[in-house]
Amino acid sequence: MPAIVPVILAGGKGERFWPLSRQDRPKQFLKILPEGKSLIRATAERLVPLAEGWQGLFVATAHALAGKILEELPELPVENLILEPEPRDTAAAVAWTTLQVWARYGEEAVLGLFPADHYIAPAEAFRSAVTDGAGYAREHGAILTFGIHPTHPATGYGYIERGESAGLVGELSVFKIARFTEKPDRPTAEAYLETQRFYWNSGIFVFPAQTMLEELARHAPDVIGPLETLGAEGFRKVPRTSIDYAVMERTNRAYVIPAPFTWDDLGDWTALERLLGSEGRNVELAKHIGIDTNGAIIYATAKDEVVVTLGLEDVVIVRDGNVTLVAKKSRIQEIKSLLQRFKQEQGLENLA
Repeated sequence: MPAIVPVILAGGKGERFWPLSRQDRPKQFLKILPEGKSLIRATAERLVPLAEGWQGLFVATAHALAGKILEELPELPVENLILEPEPRDTAAAVAWTTLQVWARYGEEAVLGLFPADHYIAPAEAFRSAVTDGAGYAREHGAILTFGIHPTHPATGYGYIERGESAGLVGELSVFKIARFTEKPDRPTAEAYLETQRFYWNSGIFVFPAQTMLEELARHAPDVIGPLETLGAEGFRKVPRTSIDYAVMERTNRAYVIPAPFTWDDLGDWTALERLLGSEGRNVELAKHIGIDTNGAIIYATAKDEVVVTLGLEDVVIVRDGNVTLVAKKSRIQEIKSLLQRFKQEQGLENLA
């Protein structure tokens, strides 16, 4: 049995990268990284050494995305796809994934769950931290996550408040988790940073299969019960809820390790400024002719298209096929609300 069984969580939509990200082209397949790889490809290559080869790597995703996953990751064995019959949020995804790995490797298996669409560097520091974390989780029956040192009072991330020290693993500090918090408003986020006790929630989890199954049974029997008794057919009976709410906010076995690596969840178009080191300047991923345009993010899928601007500040302009998005950067988080309009407009549903 490998020291850790890495699983890529690849069922999300990434709506805040619309219009490039669509229902048939979720964010994890976008090739927005500097090296030209898709997000899921970069994630898989980062995890393969932990998995001791492609045979030890798993991907949890929706049935509808299975074909695209195998196209993007042709080395992945088809039997290593963990398919969710329908999306029911992260609690169901974690429960179903844990059951599948438990059936394959037994209760001693230690899982690592990793979102498909994060930027992490350097890979060596990341893998070392995950390996150390897996050892700690196995020894202590812990559910571990990695906390990201906040660099600014972000309002788009959940936060983790650390509690008392729980020792060291290797050279890394481990803390009990005092609480998880939802995405805060700016004054609250500023207050969090002042305490120096809060981290951004990375969404990465490391835990023994048995520990997670026990905590799901204790705190979320309505999630794990139908899946244990009915298998895939039980998905329709599982409530839509997050793993943070179902388990992590309730368990006393949750721990956080401050991450010794750089992390970005690439949550929306403004992430390109951080990724490309272009904050304060225009990010031009298209042919752009502009006058007095500053702090803009400009993207076009077709390389022969030209975007022309005059006198714009802090905007996002994205041209993809027959859709053009123009938005203030400060409001890009509202794209999800905007997409609801498409579902209400007859003839435009396929553009969402």
